[in-house]
Amino acid sequence: MENQDITILGETNYRNQRERFGIKDHDRQRHVYVVGQTGMGKSTLLLNMLVQDIQRGKGVALIDPHGDLAEQLLDHIPQRRMTDVIYINPADTEYPVGINLLDGDKSAGRHLIASHLVDIFKKIWSDSWGPRLEYILRNTLLALLECAGHTLLSIPRLLIDPEFRAAVLSRVQDPVVRTFWQVEYELYPKVFRTETISPIQNKVGQFLSVPVMRNILGQVQNKVDFRSVMDSGKILIVNLAKGRLGEDNTGLLGSLIVSKLFLTAMSRSDTPQSQRKPYTVYIDEFQSFASDNFSHTLSEMRKFGLHLVLAHQYLAQLPLQLKSAIFGNVGTIMAFRIGAEDGEYLEREYWPTFRASDLQSLAAYDIYVKLSINGRTTDAFSAQTLPETAIRESHRDAIVQLSRIRYGEDKIAIEKQIDLWMADPIRVIMVTQQTT
Repeated sequence: MENQDITILGETNYRNQRERFGIKDHDRQRHVYVVGQTGMGKSTLLLNMLVQDIQRGKGVALIDPHGDLAEQLLDHIPQRRMTDVIYINPADTEYPVGINLLDGDKSAGRHLIASHLVDIFKKIWSDSWGPRLEYILRNTLLALLECAGHTLLSIPRLLIDPEFRAAVLSRVQDPVVRTFWQVEYELYPKVFRTETISPIQNKVGQFLSVPVMRNILGQVQNKVDFRSVMDSGKILIVNLAKGRLGEDNTGLLGSLIVSKLFLTAMSRSDTPQSQRKPYTVYIDEFQSFASDNFSHTLSEMRKFGLHLVLAHQYLAQLPLQLKSAIFGNVGTIMAFRIGAEDGEYLEREYWPTFRASDLQSLAAYDIYVKLSINGRTTDAFSAQTLPETAIRESHRDAIVQLSRIRYGEDKIAIEKQIDLWMADPIRVIMVTQQTT
């Protein structure tokens, strides 16, 4: 079964009659959801789908919090697509790739970008979140988004440095944001202001005090043009191995990249819908990167040509709102073996063909599928995923080196620039603004 418009998912195994099946490209716009316990075959399924997309010249992104899948995928990139790869690996501390949502294309709208950033921090700082903190942080981001040359390093500085704040506000046009800083913020009693901003300073400071994070988040300009990546069908591979970064750092970087992809997709509103080239984003353990905006934007992504493949281990990882958004918007569901609690929940999706007990007793690489065909979801059926696609010829080292040269920045140069910024941020930002 070979068709350039179909991604092969596995083989049906009903009554021992095996037949390969897949999903059509236009049905992937309704998104794909994969759930199952570890070791059951999710990664192999995702890898096989990714390899097919890449071999067919499609644009894809992979967000991998474990790192293994990202490294495996590098071995499957054909030579003809080596130059299409952008490999983001924070563990490569010598040539970090910058990630700055305050830089670049703001066509999605400053308020939308600020909203995404606020939601990311809300998820990460849930233990100390409050309406006052959110209010100040939102106005901080809106002020910085009006000016060129800022990164997350500017957040604490804007809160505590009057001279820096005045320099920023001299370029802010939004009257509501200006009024907040020039009137309301200035009237806060000193003790109240200190108590209110200290959680922001502490939390942002925790990330920026880690050199690997500071060198990624402190780069002013994004070498990766996400709009070009999406429109020209590039291959974005993000290796966020938790063991190297830590869970909080992985969560922040992954959430920033996912939000950047969502915002980039929405910026395609300047292009007729028929001309928006489909781009597929695979997110493993997606709940780690799903802020409140994830639920709201899931239904909108298809009209912007962004198709999602979402994978994770169990439903208890999902907040109720996100769970409802997933099952309300996803067209294709594939379940490997799951636990008792998840089985009871998913039974409503697979009933009457399969019951909770069936979902709990699946063998490795066996799946139950509800497939989107021509815009409609089929009744559930059983199937088996395929073995890992064989590696034809690995170009991993050459791909990593090429991506480093194109998209990474020398660590020494970054640290020198950050040192200059810390010593005299106003001067550095003025120079940046004059050159952009």
